[in-house]
Amino acid sequence: MFIYFCLSLWSGVFGDVAVKSVSVMEGESVTLNIDVNTVETDETDDQIQWRFRHNFIIALMYRQSGEKTVYDDVLDGRFRGRLELDQTGSLTITDTRTTDSGLYTVKITNNILYKFNLTVYARLSVPVISRDCSSLSSSSEQSCSLLCSVVNVSAVSVSWFRGHSLLSSISVFDLSISLSLPLEVEYQDKNIYSCVLNNSFTNQTTHLDIRGLCQPCPDHICSCGFTEAVIRLVLSALVGVAAVAVLVYDIRSRSLQQKREQTSSSSSD
Repeated sequence: MFIYFCLSLWSGVFGDVAVKSVSVMEGESVTLNIDVNTVETDETDDQIQWRFRHNFIIALMYRQSGEKTVYDDVLDGRFRGRLELDQTGSLTITDTRTTDSGLYTVKITNNILYKFNLTVYARLSVPVISRDCSSLSSSSEQSCSLLCSVVNVSAVSVSWFRGHSLLSSISVFDLSISLSLPLEVEYQDKNIYSCVLNNSFTNQTTHLDIRGLCQPCPDHICSCGFTEAVIRLVLSALVGVAAVAVLVYDIRSRSLQQKREQTSSSSSD
C-alpha cells in the first residue's frame, strides 16, 4: 500500500515554480503526484520528463500515446526496479532509501511545472541504556551513572526525560555517528526516566529500569551492561583456560622429569 506524504508548499521557490516538500520513512513507497489535465498546450503529444537533481533523466512519458520509459540505471542503478509511472505521469518510488532524497523536477515539453523536494528518513534504532563503567570510581555510594547510546545515526537528537520533563538533550547532523548521553540518578529514585531518540519524522523510546541497572556496588563490583558483562565473562574464561594450561604443563613437566631421573638411576645401577 502506497503511503503519501505530500505536505504543504515550501515558502521558497526555484524560479517561478513552488517546491513541494515531501517526506517518507525509509522502506515505504511514495508517490509524487502531478495533474497534467490542468496543463494546456498546443503540442500533439506532450512529453512528460522526470529529472532527479536537475541532471539525471529518470522517467519519460508521452501524454497522448501513453508510452512510458524509466531510466532506473542512472547513478549506478540506485533506482533499479523501484520507479513506476501511472497513467497521469505521476511518479512512484518503491522501497525508498535515504539516497533517494533530493530534488525532483517535472518538465512537460518545454515547461517545468512541478518540483518536489523529497526527504527519506532512515529508520531509527532503539536507544540502549547501560551502566557507565567509566564513572564507577567517581560515583557516590548513593548515585548511579548511566549512558543512553545510539549508533550510526544522523540528523537526530537524543534526550533524557523524567516523566514528561526534559532533563538533557544532544543533537547531531553528521552522517553515521554514534552518540552517548549521560545521566546520574539515585539508587532509591522512584521517578520514571526514559531516553528518546528522534528526528523530525519519528522517534524511539527506551525506559530506564533503575532497579535492574542501578544496584549498589559492594566491594566495587558493578554490572555494566550486557556487553561489558560478556567481555568480562570471556576474559575470565580465557584466564581460566590459561591457568589450566599452565597447570597441565607443570604436571607433565614434573612427570617427565621424574621419569628421566628414574631412568638415569636405573642406568647407573
